[in-house]
Amino acid sequence: MTTTSPIKTAADLTPAGPPATGARARLKLGAGQQLKGGPFTYVALVVVGLGSIFPLYWTLVAASHDQQRVLDSPPPLLPGGRLWSNLQAAWEQAHLGTAIVNSVIVAGCITVATLFFCTLAGYAFAKMRFRGRGFLMTAVIATLTIPPQLSVVPLFMMMSDIGWGGKLESVIFPTLVGAFGVFFMRQYLLEALPYELVEAAKVDGATNFRIVWSVVLPVARPAMMVLGMLTFVQAWNDFFWPFLALNQQNPTIQVALGQLSASYTPDQSIVMAGALISTLPLLLVFVIFGKQIVGGIMSGAVKG
Repeated sequence: MTTTSPIKTAADLTPAGPPATGARARLKLGAGQQLKGGPFTYVALVVVGLGSIFPLYWTLVAASHDQQRVLDSPPPLLPGGRLWSNLQAAWEQAHLGTAIVNSVIVAGCITVATLFFCTLAGYAFAKMRFRGRGFLMTAVIATLTIPPQLSVVPLFMMMSDIGWGGKLESVIFPTLVGAFGVFFMRQYLLEALPYELVEAAKVDGATNFRIVWSVVLPVARPAMMVLGMLTFVQAWNDFFWPFLALNQQNPTIQVALGQLSASYTPDQSIVMAGALISTLPLLLVFVIFGKQIVGGIMSGAVKG
């Protein structure tokens, strides 16, 4: 009785080498396994983390001392006992209550409109075929090269002619949609949204509105979270155009802080207290939506 030998594979024919160690072993990690960081990794993370949080900590320290102590050399490194009084002074001097409400309205309207219009435009440029699509996309990207200062004078004249001078509408409407948002959503949907999914919805009889609502928006949600955070922060921190378009009676938070530090000898501790107040809403937004934002960034970084 004859026996047949098993078929040898390429792995069987390859001579066994020495066991992998060091860097070679780390390169052979399977799916789902994580690389282990060494001491240098932890030192670098601590340094970067401390460097990132130090400006906020210094704002808190400066806001809790008086003007003389802040200007001392060396400056204080620990919080003092004047934080509450400085916060009250900044709140009353700059009318920060009205400014925060205005900033929430402006940043909220700009963020919602940007997400809506940029998602629609990004979907059109990414998946819809129409004449002149490439030229229009090039024109949209080309607007990013134009300095915003060039449009200040005609935009100011336009807002004055409409009757929106000094009103929040003059800050909201010129920035309802941006070229960066259109390009960002277009690039994301180009990879994340398959043509087959859109075609299947059309075969089922779905209208364009139904496709956007049931197919595009669920797919684009991670990118929308990232774009929404970037847009909200930019609108909240915008100073140049709101400073020109609004007045002292109806400011946003950054314009109010500019007025707080516009005196001949501004009190730096009160200015820092106002800056601390203006930062708290951004921290609150990140605490609430931080998980979704990080998830959106990671979904764009990892495919499959």
